[in-house]
Amino acid sequence: MSKRAPIHIGSGEPVLLLHPFMMSNNVWKDVAPALADTGRYEVYAPTMAGHHGGSPNRSWLLDSGTLADDIERHLDRLGWDSAHIVGNSLGGWVAFELERRNRARSLVGIAPAGGWHRWTPAKYEIVAKFVLGMPVWVVAKLLGARAAQVPGARFLTSIPVSARPDGITDADILEIIDDVRHCPAYYQLLVKALLMPGLMELADSSTPTYLVVCEKDRVLPHPRFTAHFRKHLPRSTRFTTLDGVGHIPMFEAPERIADVIREFLDEQTGPQRAIS
Repeated sequence: MSKRAPIHIGSGEPVLLLHPFMMSNNVWKDVAPALADTGRYEVYAPTMAGHHGGSPNRSWLLDSGTLADDIERHLDRLGWDSAHIVGNSLGGWVAFELERRNRARSLVGIAPAGGWHRWTPAKYEIVAKFVLGMPVWVVAKLLGARAAQVPGARFLTSIPVSARPDGITDADILEIIDDVRHCPAYYQLLVKALLMPGLMELADSSTPTYLVVCEKDRVLPHPRFTAHFRKHLPRSTRFTTLDGVGHIPMFEAPERIADVIREFLDEQTGPQRAIS
């Protein structure tokens, strides 16, 4: 399959979409057009460094700060001093890193990662989950698209993605496999994650923030991976739980996710005329 090119569509207020760990900007393929079609938003969804279609990492290790550096270069090329940032999982972690650098006009974190201190058990739990997934990564590397034909492939693919196996299509499975097999960040980021804390300065934020919890999230399940955010984010932060969706809900409920994002963005940007 082809290398992932950035999605860049629409016009209006700048909106940056950041994908989860091991995935690419492909996860936004249905959500990005739904936002752009309002005529109010210019939507940009790149692939992060070390992921399928992203910039190659310049060192053996990779962390959220390095990913944020790379995304800032994207923003600078676009001429965007800031943007409304939406991030899922690792993308949510990077979104908070960018907010600390004053690049966020507003922030939507969908099942964001990084909700831990240096020694929080939750950090070691998530690292262990991805280490246990190494056989899946190896099979994807070795077999490519043929990995979709391995017995149980749909079930195994759905575990970190959707609430149910039928939440992803056959085409989704092939795209996910393609992203996984082209993701050197898999081992680069896991090693660095063991050595570093997560998000430590959340209380200092004054950016309008919306935290979206996914009810059937098996990767960062509530409340273990949301307690840190609830404790440290400002009281003005909005929280909501989406029932019946897994960790990467853009696959199984793209219209619903687009609505959640759009409603929040509309509140931040105020009445706007549609741009024809």
